[in-house]
Amino acid sequence: MEKEFWKAGNMLYPLPAVMVSCGRQGEKPNIITVAWTGTVCTNPPMVYISVRPSRFSYDIIKESGEFVINLSTKKLVKAVDYCGVKSGREVDKFKEMKLTPVPANIVSAPLILEAPVSIECRVTQILELGSHHMFLAEVLGVHADKAYMNEAGKFDLSKSQPIVYSHGEYYGLSELFGKFGYSVKKK
Repeated sequence: MEKEFWKAGNMLYPLPAVMVSCGRQGEKPNIITVAWTGTVCTNPPMVYISVRPSRFSYDIIKESGEFVINLSTKKLVKAVDYCGVKSGREVDKFKEMKLTPVPANIVSAPLILEAPVSIECRVTQILELGSHHMFLAEVLGVHADKAYMNEAGKFDLSKSQPIVYSHGEYYGLSELFGKFGYSVKKK
């Protein structure tokens, strides 16, 4: 196998495509689609999102110090795309995409009812990295849709048909190749 060498760039794909909901007191809530997100720590549970400072949601998250990460699905792919290309300065994304804002238990930002999982987050640190600033956040609580629980009472995300983002395209995830530890499990 032969590889080409390219200039430095972000080639870590696919990425989760999530809708991040945020809000300020007395204003309509907003949604921003983010693909630069992930887990950074187990104990305490922490995540991050990276957002350009020019985005409408940036100041909302910076001022409120809170946001909710809402996982996305095949059913939500149009909303995921719309919330990534339209600005909350100009449109009400909840209204336009017929999404339902639901009060969270801890943070002031709303959950998206239609998302299979919503993760309440509080910002602990903002790292100004260049084109994007990284919001490091502690996970305060997780909401999981009961429709995706399996017979054993375990959450089964695959039932929701989750999506990922890769180089400007959205893909579904469907085939299971193994479970953690299967390569060393005794037969």
